[in-house]
Amino acid sequence: MQRLSALSLIFLLGFSAVAQARDWVVYEGKEGPGVGKHIVFLTGDEEYRSEEGLPMLGKILAMRHGFKCTVLFSLNPKDGTIDPTVTTNIPGMEALASADMVVMLLRFRQLPDEKMQYFVDYLKAGKPIMGLRTSTHAWSYDKNTKSAFAKYSWGSKEWPGGFGQQVLGDTWISHHGHHGSESTRGVINEAMKSNPILRGVDDVWGPTDVYGIVHLPKDAQVLFYGQILKGMKHDDEPVTDKRNDPMMPLAWIREYTGESGKTSRIFATTMGASVDLQNEDLRRLLVNGCYWGMGMEDKIPAKNDVRYVGEYKPTFFGFGKHQKGVKPEDHELKQ
Repeated sequence: MQRLSALSLIFLLGFSAVAQARDWVVYEGKEGPGVGKHIVFLTGDEEYRSEEGLPMLGKILAMRHGFKCTVLFSLNPKDGTIDPTVTTNIPGMEALASADMVVMLLRFRQLPDEKMQYFVDYLKAGKPIMGLRTSTHAWSYDKNTKSAFAKYSWGSKEWPGGFGQQVLGDTWISHHGHHGSESTRGVINEAMKSNPILRGVDDVWGPTDVYGIVHLPKDAQVLFYGQILKGMKHDDEPVTDKRNDPMMPLAWIREYTGESGKTSRIFATTMGASVDLQNEDLRRLLVNGCYWGMGMEDKIPAKNDVRYVGEYKPTFFGFGKHQKGVKPEDHELKQ
């Protein structure tokens, strides 16, 4: 009876681990320069479909490059479905304890302190972060101002601009292009064209608009500027008004040294919606940026492989448009 009880306990513990793991998805890379490195993706925004775009990027980095990629989601705790309107629940934050790189596209999240602590500890450890689109305003503790991490809020006065401005380089300011009607062309900063992150990157375009960026610190190195186009097509002409003179920074890198004294490599871009990621060179820019973040820039080839792994048909951006009833397991790789 004791043997049966022990076996039963092992079974139950194993079942529990499997059930819990279905709150997120893991892609195990087996071959490539990324073997042995772990990237954690944080998804959770109501508009730009990070819950679709970042799993796709994780599959590429795992299957094409060998990284272990863990993707976390904002989940509805009642039914376990992916629901980006739930701002307080991202299961699996513990994965950050073993992460070598974080890629995030969050908007106005407010995690419980015990979960947010994993993110703060990761940052204090001096590890790299890639922030996409609304990550400039990733955190908002307006409903929990007593939180130990309230200063991370996008509008913080204690830590001006919060995480976005202090770490990534800027917080939420404004739409600089007309949202939903003026798309964005990336224009390479000629002073940075020899940077390895730009290797094989030339034609960056996306249907999202240019953001206003006004607080970028002097140490930030702009890779691309955002040219506002007259319409929503790749070959539309640039607008001729003063908004393109000068153009806003679109993608940049910097180093952030926090209170621990340790320094993190930071890559930020105001692009990153799921439909933006249909642009091959934007995917290549982000993959190259992950290599750079982890100090692997010497391994970036002339043209990194960013082909989709499986089918990718993203939902167009917009509030209330996320696909209902989807669970993390639905993003698992099909055998």
